[in-house]
Amino acid sequence: MQCEQFTFYQNNLLKYDIMNIQKIMSSLEAKHPGESEYLQAVKEVLLSIEDIYNQHPEFEKAKIIERLVEPDRIFTFRVTWVDDKGEVQTNLGYRVQFNNAIGPYKGGLRLHPSVNLGIIKFLGFEQVFKNSLTTLPIGGGKGGSDFDPKGKSDREIMAFCQSFMTELCKYIGADVDVPAGDIGTGAREIGFLFGQYKRIRGSYEGVLTGKGLTYGGSLARTQATGYGLLYLTNALWKDHGMSLEGKIAAVSGSGNVAIYAIEKAQELGVKVVTCSDSTGWIYDPNGIDVALLKEVKEVKRARLTEYAAAKPSAQYFAKQNGEHGVWQYKVDLALPCATQNELDIEDAKMLVANGVTSVTEGANMPTTLEATKYLQENGVLFVGGKAANAGGVATSALEMSQNSERLSWTFEEVDGKLKGIMETIYANISDAAKRYDATVGGKTDYVAGANIAGFEKVVDAMLAQGVC
Repeated sequence: MQCEQFTFYQNNLLKYDIMNIQKIMSSLEAKHPGESEYLQAVKEVLLSIEDIYNQHPEFEKAKIIERLVEPDRIFTFRVTWVDDKGEVQTNLGYRVQFNNAIGPYKGGLRLHPSVNLGIIKFLGFEQVFKNSLTTLPIGGGKGGSDFDPKGKSDREIMAFCQSFMTELCKYIGADVDVPAGDIGTGAREIGFLFGQYKRIRGSYEGVLTGKGLTYGGSLARTQATGYGLLYLTNALWKDHGMSLEGKIAAVSGSGNVAIYAIEKAQELGVKVVTCSDSTGWIYDPNGIDVALLKEVKEVKRARLTEYAAAKPSAQYFAKQNGEHGVWQYKVDLALPCATQNELDIEDAKMLVANGVTSVTEGANMPTTLEATKYLQENGVLFVGGKAANAGGVATSALEMSQNSERLSWTFEEVDGKLKGIMETIYANISDAAKRYDATVGGKTDYVAGANIAGFEKVVDAMLAQGVC
């Protein structure tokens, strides 16, 4: 059947041109002005897959790129709720269902004032390739709202989540689209969203992941993205004949990903000396105290000033211009776990000058294109977020499996599967890069490897399913 499919597409292929990245980007910029993050993500992928794409004229005949860079559908809706003062508030909600060629749409819900359609499209586009890399049958999607949960009471959070789900429930389902948590959307928010879905639809199903353990959640889901980042980083270092034991790391962020990346790094013998939040950063030469960080961020939901006040060896620095000062220190590995475009060219120059060996991304696209290029050209081992932070969505897919089977696996079972998935992801992106001789700065180009490996699976499915 696959041979017949390719034979169909190979008829008269010579009349089709090779990929014209400039033309594609010009068209997208005209259609989607101002969506800088989305356009940046698309360009990065196109540059990586250009060579493989041009070796397969059947891709151009089927207009794979034109279909792949535009989402299947976009939902934008009003979210109206009442605050504790009795005042009516209105936010915008989004759900982008990007591509379901290999499985139901899957991706988180981000609640943050910076959220707009361009950011959600960027995240959804990245999710397509990330989910493909997990080897699990899940497509790509993303959603969220410009609602800010910080400083809101539990009742206000519930009011917003119930209003948000009242609209979102029309477009999702266990075999259609399965949202999850993201920035601003933790266990509390997922609980309120799940309860409203169940109440409206009258159906108890695995429609959300990141749920509480008492109603269908998975052990190790909370730790998954941070742990997965370190499992892949460890595989990277081992492949290059090095050990993480005794090394020093810089981490940005202090949310879920950062906290558990720090925890797993310490288990592997790494001393982590930094973390950050939206107002400042901590430098602790004695190493970050994970238990204290969890208390400050997960229990008190407080700022890092409280961490510094409780830890005499820690120094707190307030941000002046939104900078992430964590990259100025001499470290062996850098783990950006905060947000998009947080690590810029100046940060990259500081890391290289201080002799950093690897940069592996815990957040989605936290390194600018210019910084990525500089790091790679200077011999730094660099693995982007599509591969490095796929542990979260991989474990979400494992939660979906448990829900379908009506089973709950032990922490050790889930963690073992996660470790295997992340090591497989590293092996696959390394193999893809080597097959297409993708190198930069004398080292394997793992960014290209991730894009190629993710693209191959999605495009094979798209071709097999015809023009749809």
